Amino acid sequence: MTDCIFCKIVAGQIPCKKVYEDEELLAFHDIHPWAPVHVLIVPKAHIESHADLTDAHAQLAGRMMVLAPQLMKQLGVSGGFRTVINTGRDGGQEVMHLHMHVMGGPRPWSKG
Repeated sequence: MTDCIFCKIVAGQIPCKKVYEDEELLAFHDIHPWAPVHVLIVPKAHIESHADLTDAHAQLAGRMMVLAPQLMKQLGVSGGFRTVINTGRDGGQEVMHLHMHVMGGPRPWSKG
């Protein structure tokens, strides 16, 4: 999608601080972190929200879940972390491209 900020990040049109990338997923630091470590995991394919996942996306969604603890360990988070997927406007989703927030580090956090 031409107006999707995450699609532009995936395409390299907007810079990000990458922490992981493969053929299907990109993970990068959130520009407005709520926690000492706050990354976003996004599929490279444009999927609007969690509600739009189908059985065909099961492997992709599972990979996102498996990647989250790996990234937290890589980034030095050892005391636990939080994953959040906001879904739809009423669910707090601000960017209409599926993404998982993964947050960790010592508390207190600025939000959450």
